[in-house]
Amino acid sequence: MNIPILTKIFKARDKPSDYYSGSNYTFLFGGTTSGKIVNEFTAMQTTAVYSCVRILSEALASLPLNVYRYSQGGKERVYDHPLYHILHDEPNSEMTSFVFRETLMSHLLIWGNAYAQIIRDGAGRVVALYPLLPNKMEVGRDKNGEIFYIYSRNSDENPNFKDYGTVILRKQDVLHIPGLGFDGLVGYSPIAMAKNAVGMTLACEEYGASFFANGANPGGVLEHPGVLKDPKKVRDSWNEVYRGTNNAHKVAVLEEGMKYQQIGIPPEEAQFLETRKFQINEIARLYRIPPHMVGDLEKSSFSNIEQQSLEFVKYTLDPWVIRWEQALQRSLLLPREKTEYFIKLNVDGLLRGDYQSRMNGYSIARQNGWLSANDIREMEDMNPIPDEEGGNLYLINGNMTKLKDAGAFANTANAPDTQIQQKGSDA
Repeated sequence: MNIPILTKIFKARDKPSDYYSGSNYTFLFGGTTSGKIVNEFTAMQTTAVYSCVRILSEALASLPLNVYRYSQGGKERVYDHPLYHILHDEPNSEMTSFVFRETLMSHLLIWGNAYAQIIRDGAGRVVALYPLLPNKMEVGRDKNGEIFYIYSRNSDENPNFKDYGTVILRKQDVLHIPGLGFDGLVGYSPIAMAKNAVGMTLACEEYGASFFANGANPGGVLEHPGVLKDPKKVRDSWNEVYRGTNNAHKVAVLEEGMKYQQIGIPPEEAQFLETRKFQINEIARLYRIPPHMVGDLEKSSFSNIEQQSLEFVKYTLDPWVIRWEQALQRSLLLPREKTEYFIKLNVDGLLRGDYQSRMNGYSIARQNGWLSANDIREMEDMNPIPDEEGGNLYLINGNMTKLKDAGAFANTANAPDTQIQQKGSDA
């Protein structure tokens, strides 16, 4: 029934020439087939959504974030660049780098977009970053085709805005990290797109809570052989004594030949627990989170849980990392800096195996000459060995040689004997 409306909206967005009204996609939130109202706030009341958002937000916020310069030998970390302190330590005077990234990542996972106001100095260099709420942001395009941002301020979340109302921001004053979308400019909210799955999760939780609130017993009827003068009084009297978890398992006393007839379906017969478990996996599937990370260890064991954790980094976290890196470089680096510097989130720490596996890998790398002792110590967060003590030496085993040189040592060693034999034969 809603297909024509959605088709009209999507067609209006196919030509991004004028205005992106409602870029927070409020029209996709709301009622669901389960009867529950789903929005960004009710969704976070489910443990599955909250866990997935928290896992991804904290994982990305905990990664080392640094500014690098391209060098002839590869790359080098730049500590004196103005962006280094902002990204690595304090984006603004009120937040740490972890809190800032955690906040923006949660916006991205709930609303599908993350915004931050960029404060620049007179030379155009970034001096601070302040988060902006996605549900108050709209994206517009002027007559020259330039994108601008419209922020509706009705609260005090940003200290740089003095007045309430509409604030117009230029493209260069906004860090925008879009999620998956159909136009490449504005992302869609995962919660809005999967609101029926989230709504069913809410309905399951409400059913479970109601089940226990009513004494952990399904509904039923009281049968009386005669005619009751005041049925409401009998019902209220029954509920007062037997309803609620505190009154569960009490012995019921029935008078005047009354009988209790159960009419509800027991939860085990309705597979209530299986339904709740499936809905948790459904939300985990939405965010591509391995089930063991949200508490479902049924398919996990000591032999595969490490591999599942590595898959989480490669297939779940890494795409978000690339999305963040490219958005930061596009918005924060000056045009003349983009060919010289780049911004990187380091996931190497999450890809490391257990201690024995790391040591075996380091040993192979050290013996084959592509890691020095200091390279290994840096990855293990240890202080380097002084250069005069050989900390930066690259070593290889002496029993390896090039294929074309195979047998050269033997020929050289036998050369004198061959000459002696030749002289003896001449004599």
